[in-house]
Amino acid sequence: MKNTSYKGSALAACTSSMILLSAMMASQTASAHGYLDVPPSRALLCQKGANTNCGAAQYEPQSVGETFKGFPAGVGGAPLQGPIDGKIASGGHPSFSAMDAQSATRWALTEIRDRNIDFEWQYKAPHPVTKHEYFITRNGWNPNESLKRVSFENTPFCAFDGGHQMPVSGTKQNCTIPEDKTGQHVILAIWTVGDTDAAFHSVADVNILAEPSLPGGWSSVGGIAPTTQLLVGDKVKARAFTASGESAQYSVEVSIDTAEEGSPNNWAFKLAEKINSTHTLIRAGIRDENGNIEPIRGNNSLYAQKESGVTRYEVQLNMQEDAAARMSVASQQSEYVLEKGLAKVEFSMISNRKMNIEATLFDEHNKPVGSTSAQVDSGPTWLAMDVRSNPGAHTLTLVGTTLDGRTTRQDTQVTNITGEGAGADYEFVFPEGISGYTAGTKVLQPKTNEVFECKPFPESGYCKQYSPTANGFEPGVGAHWHMAWDKL
Repeated sequence: MKNTSYKGSALAACTSSMILLSAMMASQTASAHGYLDVPPSRALLCQKGANTNCGAAQYEPQSVGETFKGFPAGVGGAPLQGPIDGKIASGGHPSFSAMDAQSATRWALTEIRDRNIDFEWQYKAPHPVTKHEYFITRNGWNPNESLKRVSFENTPFCAFDGGHQMPVSGTKQNCTIPEDKTGQHVILAIWTVGDTDAAFHSVADVNILAEPSLPGGWSSVGGIAPTTQLLVGDKVKARAFTASGESAQYSVEVSIDTAEEGSPNNWAFKLAEKINSTHTLIRAGIRDENGNIEPIRGNNSLYAQKESGVTRYEVQLNMQEDAAARMSVASQQSEYVLEKGLAKVEFSMISNRKMNIEATLFDEHNKPVGSTSAQVDSGPTWLAMDVRSNPGAHTLTLVGTTLDGRTTRQDTQVTNITGEGAGADYEFVFPEGISGYTAGTKVLQPKTNEVFECKPFPESGYCKQYSPTANGFEPGVGAHWHMAWDKL
């Protein structure tokens, strides 16, 4: 789980361009863009670098989440309005589909330490506002399932009438997060536009740490978020902490005794039950409308009485290595032949577990000259990598990690490369390592398969000037590359 920090305010992103709306937007010439930057939305944290593998959202967080207004219409058989279930975060636009990925660890969480918060929007192309609404996920929601209407409460916990007025960036919208919300949640912020059929939907991933005022003297001290499949022999420990440090008295551990207990929801339930049977001043589960706290098979909240001194819990997974996991190179050619320095190196591997695989080919100077990665099923798999090198002995290194991260296996094989060499050597494949480019740095331009050398100072400063949208000095490609590079 990744965390950013936030207190008393929040940041988020909203808006634009969904494929279902393209015809409508063209006819209405709508170009409303904006984002909620307190607390930060997924898309805004993509732009800030806290979230990764975000697709186009990282370049234009203000254009994420536009679709028809009407959320949450569509519940209980009513006609569907608003975003499609499973595409609530993206608004259904293919360019932003990465935003719809959902797991307990996929996105950075903004810590909320004060339930009284001020939401603030930034409007890049404002349109009149009908209303702003803020929804939050239900207690017991599954953070490993795609976001749907049933993931959220049916009614907003906070709403503002826009009066069909033009919004002003930075305006504070004061809200109070419900007292029964704690731990990991998703806040869905909606800006409904007054002069189009659109609304802008923006999700913010939060970790609510603010202590609630609960009946019966209970305080929220954490949660059990089931995320990982466990094996027989693994253990899960709820580690209790007081102001003085970890408390062995209130820490609780369970063992996984059967394969069925290893499923995330089952071990979460077992741990919650053990906590409740062990202690009277600590409770694990979900609070019902009468204030009773009972464990469930899913996300469980943790509560403590003041007399316990417990202020927080951390859940620790003690996973043993999967000793039976196997992976190796199965077969490769006796030699691979270079043509003008290039070759496709194909080989097969075999594993008895699903794994994330990384394969790298090193030349005789231990410089990587080719690589590939893949997620493979158990059994045999063929892999291939494009290589640029010179003849000689090479080393193929294959590293595989089981999907739960508990076990890594490695195999290393000598590989013979013959044929026509690539000639000029290089240090990086452009734009890898660009922040460290200096005079004399040699890079391979994969688009042209040519090697370039960074010019001496002061022209060497241009070698670092690159982005996907500003590539004027890109070697061999940009309009001004000759100012920065010499082709070798």
